[in-house]
Amino acid sequence: MKKLAVSLLAVAAASSVWAIQGSLTPENGAAVKGDIKWKPASKVYVVSAKKGATMVESQFKPSEVAQLDIPAPNGLDAAIEQVRNGQGAGAIPLLSKVVAEYKMLVWDKPAARYLVDAYLAAGQASKAEEVARTVVADDKDAEFQGEFAPSYWQVLLKTGKMQKLEALLKKAASTGDRTSSADALNMRGDIILAQGGDTPDTYNKALTDAYLRVALMYLDDPCKEARATALQKAAQCFDKLGQAARAEDMRSRAKSM
Repeated sequence: MKKLAVSLLAVAAASSVWAIQGSLTPENGAAVKGDIKWKPASKVYVVSAKKGATMVESQFKPSEVAQLDIPAPNGLDAAIEQVRNGQGAGAIPLLSKVVAEYKMLVWDKPAARYLVDAYLAAGQASKAEEVARTVVADDKDAEFQGEFAPSYWQVLLKTGKMQKLEALLKKAASTGDRTSSADALNMRGDIILAQGGDTPDTYNKALTDAYLRVALMYLDDPCKEARATALQKAAQCFDKLGQAARAEDMRSRAKSM
């Protein structure tokens, strides 16, 4: 699926998918403002806008769209922050609503990412897998690159689909995209921890083969989030190794980014 350029507008939107105000800019033409919805049956965006006293509907295929400007759903930022702070269960209702109502309208994939994380944190891997499948069905690239990929990989790890996970990690590492490579390396560390025992060797291997490599080698700005993740995961490993000072150093570095 073509990736759209998107302006993220931090204002509240109407709750119904049938009345989401925004603007759509075609590849060859001026922006069209009005109520925007996605029609899954025909796979087109529909913009309803007034021309004089007449309501006119225009349809656009994703390949014809240069940019979508859709207001952020009310409360989305707060829900995402809940997930990041380990309180994802409370965010599940709102995130589920956004995923359902904003289908293909810019905000469904960011919400889906954190909804998957929330379900995983709540121990509901099957629910997380249901959500993840809807995303990768629309965008196959989301399996191995972009912000959604690490969440999808966690689903595969939790559900034991290791052959598919390994294939996607290799694909991510071979894209030439440094962010995808960094994310894949972090996932390698997660696999080491999941498959190894609760031993110093396991934690040291995760550190040297994955997390510390990301922290030390991926210093460019696009890899900032992956690096912060690596530092946090490294801190957890140092905690397990009884190295509190090094763990605190890792957390301090992550917080300062």
